[in-house]
This record gives sequence, C-alpha cells and structure tokens, in this order.
Amino acid sequence: MPGIEWLELAVRWIHVIAGIAWIGTSFYFIRLNAVLAPAEVPADGVEGEAWEVHGGGFYRVAKYRIAPSALPSELHWFKWEAYATWLSGASLLVLVYYLGADAFLLDRNIADIAPATGIAIGAGSVIAAWLVYEMLCRSPLIERPGLFAALGLALATATAWALSEWISGRASYMHVGAAVGTIMAANVFLVIIPAHHGLVAAVQAGREPDASRGKAAARRSLHNNYLTLPVVFVMISNHYPLTYNHPLGWLILGALSFLGGWIRHYYNLRHAGRHRPWMLVAAAAGFAGIAVLATFGTPAPAAAGADDAPVGLTDVREVIAVRCGVCHSAEPVHELFEAPPGGIAFDTDDEIVSRADRIYAVTIESRVMPLGNLTGMTEEERALVGRWARQAK
Repeated sequence: MPGIEWLELAVRWIHVIAGIAWIGTSFYFIRLNAVLAPAEVPADGVEGEAWEVHGGGFYRVAKYRIAPSALPSELHWFKWEAYATWLSGASLLVLVYYLGADAFLLDRNIADIAPATGIAIGAGSVIAAWLVYEMLCRSPLIERPGLFAALGLALATATAWALSEWISGRASYMHVGAAVGTIMAANVFLVIIPAHHGLVAAVQAGREPDASRGKAAARRSLHNNYLTLPVVFVMISNHYPLTYNHPLGWLILGALSFLGGWIRHYYNLRHAGRHRPWMLVAAAAGFAGIAVLATFGTPAPAAAGADDAPVGLTDVREVIAVRCGVCHSAEPVHELFEAPPGGIAFDTDDEIVSRADRIYAVTIESRVMPLGNLTGMTEEERALVGRWARQAK
C-alpha cells in the first residue's frame, strides 16, 4: 500500500530528526554541567560559567545555583524534542509492527499466536517496563546508581528474552527500545518538565524552590543520557539480523546495551576532566568479543543440511516462487508491499541465481526470511534451498 509506505517514511524521518535534536540537547547539557567553572567575575547566585567557541563566535554560558532574582521575558524550554521522538516512535511501532503484525511482529516458528495476542504482549511489555522503572526510582535503590543501573540492565535483558519466546527477534528488540524510549519520554513529561514549572512558579512567587524536585529532575536527566546509546543501537539493529535473529539475540542486546552505557560513561567522565582512554579500548575489545562469540560460538545452521547431493534450480524454483515470490516479485501479491522489498524480485531464473548468496544468508544463516515465516516455509524446504544456494555460491 503506497499510501502507508509514504506515511511510514514521513514518520520515520520525523523520528530521526526529533531523536537527533533530543540526544543532542542531552549530550550538550550533561557536558555543560561537567565543564562549568567558577565565574571570573562573581555574580549573585551564579554557580558557574563556561566559555565556548562555535560557528565563528564566542559564547559565555552561566548556570545559576537555583535561579536568578528575576526571570527573563523569554525562557527556552527543551521538551518538544522528547515528545516528538516518542510520538513518532510509537506511531512507527503501530504502522510497522502492529498493522503489519503477520510479517514483522510474529514469527510462526517461535509461537503460533494471533496478531492481537502479539500486540498485547508487545504493548504490555512497554507499559510494564515503565511501571517497574518508576517503582525502582521511588525505592531506596535510587541512591545507589551502580546497583540501580546493573538491575535495570538485567531486567531489560530478561525482557528481551521473554519477548523472544513469543514474538520475532526483530520485534523483541524494537519493543525493548520502545520501553526504554517510553521511560525516557516519561522522565521528561512527568518529572523533568514539572520540576521546571515548579521552579519558575517559585521564583515568580518569590518563594524558595523545592530542592528535592530539582534533584529528581537532574537524576532522571542523567538516566536519559545513559540510555541514549542503547536506544540508538536498537534503532539501527533492524538492519542487522545477525543480532536479533541469533539464538542468543536477547543476550547480545544486553551486552551491546551495556557497551553503549559504558561509552557514554567514558564521555561523561572526560567532560569532567577525567580522561580514561582505556575505557574505549575495553569497549572495542568487548564489541569484538561479542562479535566473535556470536559468529563462531554457535553451531552451523541446521537447515544448511549435510547432504551434498546435487540440487538444481528446477528443484527449488517452485519453493522460491511460493515461499518468497509472494513479496519478491515485480508485482507482489502480499498486501503489505506495492513493490518488491529492497527491489529484489525472483520472477526469472537469472534473478534467482544471481541472488544465491543473499538467499543463503537470509534463509539459512539469519533465518530472517520469509518474514515471520508468513508463507509457511518448512524446515525441509529451507534445507533444500540452503543446499542449492550453498552449491550455487
């Protein structure tokens, strides 16, 4: 349906633009707080200042300990970036995974459930994750950031595992990302911005602001800062089925999310004047270790088969036509596609043979195709196509 595809493109573009703006402000203000120094010329109520150069000019930025004695006529708020990112992301979840549940949300090889059941599991996991996070934030654990972060990572990884038992690997990743994004947006909407409104109201009324609300807002802002890189990984992971379709995809998600937070911690420390390059070396080594273990630490795909008996194109042509050609045709018959996905069609023998490597990669190595096994490819058919593709490569 071309109308839906254009709508999805527009919403995805908005999501990326808003996400860049939101992450950019998070990175900037966390860094700004870290580099503030005592003002060269002390001013009443000023906690610190920073001199910066950018775009051909010099900037002098000052932060007040609480607030100035009188507010300026115009204050610049930072909230719509967060709201636009969450609204567009939630819309994409509906457009791609809920309206296209049979293709993208469900995987019949994992669980033969109805689309409504899969949607309920996915949406419920997002809401449950936010509720658990809120409970943890209101517990004594909030005063122990290291333990709080470790428990949060463990719960997110466990959520990824639980989801992978019911919905597709790709959808599992996206729902973990949606849960984290919901937590981040809720931090802005329910804690950070209300604290700012309270601060402004207190200054205008000439009374002392509630310091506890400011502390809570700063803490939630820092949480959001550490969650940015894990969420960015989830956003790009749909291009890499070697992660989400791996038998231990949920563990890979947890490990790479940890590395994202680790890298963010390195930069936060560096902004505060503590340069520890070994942390980046450790992150690179960790990434390489995950890649090696994920690639060589699992057995070869079973569907590749051990039978080396010759398999010709005539043996697999009908399987490819029935199981793959529904979408990958010049005129797809599946309602989700107006044109063949990725511009790949299997209408002729030449088109099939020229894609032997790719067919092997997506049907045997990653098993990402057919999408959600929507066309019901059997293991015998997968093994047959795998042997042909391996011999044709």
